[in-house]
Amino acid sequence: MVEVGEEIVIVGGGIAGLATSLGLHRLGIGSLVLEASDNLRSAGFGLTAFTNAWKALDALGIADLLRQHHLRLHGNVTNSAISGLQTSELPFKAEGKQGDHEVRCVRRNLLLEALAKELPSGTIRYSSKVVCIEESGFFKLLHLADGTILKAKVLVGCDGVNSVVADWLGFKKPAFAGRYALRGCVDFKCSHGFEPNFMQFFGKGVRSGAIPMDDTTVYWFVTWTPSSHEEELEQDPAKVKQLVLSKLGKVPDQFRAIIENYELDGFKPLPLRYRHPWELLWGNISKGNVCVAGDALHPLTPDIGQGGCSALEDGVVLARCLAEALLKEPTGETKEKGEEEDQKHEYERIVMGLRKYAKERAWRSIELISASYMAGFIQESHGKMMTFLRDKALVGFLAGFLLKMADFDCGKLIIS
Repeated sequence: MVEVGEEIVIVGGGIAGLATSLGLHRLGIGSLVLEASDNLRSAGFGLTAFTNAWKALDALGIADLLRQHHLRLHGNVTNSAISGLQTSELPFKAEGKQGDHEVRCVRRNLLLEALAKELPSGTIRYSSKVVCIEESGFFKLLHLADGTILKAKVLVGCDGVNSVVADWLGFKKPAFAGRYALRGCVDFKCSHGFEPNFMQFFGKGVRSGAIPMDDTTVYWFVTWTPSSHEEELEQDPAKVKQLVLSKLGKVPDQFRAIIENYELDGFKPLPLRYRHPWELLWGNISKGNVCVAGDALHPLTPDIGQGGCSALEDGVVLARCLAEALLKEPTGETKEKGEEEDQKHEYERIVMGLRKYAKERAWRSIELISASYMAGFIQESHGKMMTFLRDKALVGFLAGFLLKMADFDCGKLIIS
């Protein structure tokens, strides 16, 4: 079988993979993105893009395009699903380190399309599943399901929670958080009537909410901890729908109607998974000329809305670190060496670039994983004491905490 040489191969055409590829493209470096499916992935429907995501999207040059199609949210409004009363309201106008907070709920497919549209033709190769990774000197050999073998100078794994690349680096499979999620998107075809707020409802072990995307479309979600009996129902959408409706509690009729009228095909529970943060302390975010980003690096629960946002951060930082390594001019002494010596020096620069990326993203990833898990624990606890503390004292803290985690700038695509 003939080996096809490639500079940078990115496994996974989701948010992290496309953001990394576009970041590299903006810096004048080409890459090949391998996507296992036969088209762009759009699972998840919506993405709550917080301030840190817009900083990354600005750096990538597609933020203004997406702003045109999505409402800017005014604030976070939290209600108790037990009493039906509002427990907290936090305006997003409050200024952070990065200025006023910018929050919009973005259609995931529009985000992926915007990223892909800016890439050169042929950058994304669909129906390309990686089945095996091998070492070959300063290169990595990627064996694809169709028999193709790619020889890569740099391998980036952006292939999600079941990452082949993360597995090669020695990471364990992400742990089950003990909770399930349902999410969907409803296009009302006319004005939906929801205020432009991030609306959340907490009570009896359930977190639910609705977020307007634009004037006619609303994204909704429900997360809960199932009993052993409830887990047996997950294969029956009709029973899952009835279960979820019974768990919502005292929520506005306008929100309940969305769940009641949603098609049955949307009631397939998604198990929530996360990586234990301590794995990033002793694991290999990068090893040689290989690294991971996005969910392959830091799968986290959705409780602070940072999964997609942090994947965009990863893409910008990784592109910047790789470009610094690859575009660095070799010394005069290196220029006079042979091809093998040139490859060695380039490999060493790549290794240093990926180590820089890993160092920059490690603590940020640990912080986000830990914060998401803690927020989820508080939000979905249903003991009397924790419910009282959450609704009376912690709910405002949680809303502010959500903004604090988003008050971050990954930097621009500028090489130092």
